[in-house]
Amino acid sequence: QVQLVESGGGLVQAGGSLRLSCAASGRTFSSYVMGWFRQAPGKEREFVARISSRGGSIYYADSVKGRFTISRDNGKNTVYLQMNSLKPEDTAVYYCAAGTYLQMAEQSSGYNYWGQGTQVTVSS
Repeated sequence: QVQLVESGGGLVQAGGSLRLSCAASGRTFSSYVMGWFRQAPGKEREFVARISSRGGSIYYADSVKGRFTISRDNGKNTVYLQMNSLKPEDTAVYYCAAGTYLQMAEQSSGYNYWGQGTQVTVSS
């Protein structure tokens, strides 16, 4: 069982930056693939980024590539999402998730555990 708690969301102007954190409970954090997803009002949840258990494999959605950076610190049981050059269309609730299979890590169905989400609002 893994419990995930996101933090770091907030209100920022377009072009600004935010850093999201996701703290995980449990001693097996380093064995999980970690992902970030987001859901805007009236839209389906969409994949943002994922990182393999040891951090050696990273993948981004095209919409955030070059602006967002995912990283993890297994010693701190934490995964991060650094978001730069934010746009109004990045406004959403951001969720972190933990899963087992890297091959399924761009799909929400590939994750077993989810955090409660943190709101990111980008004003124009």
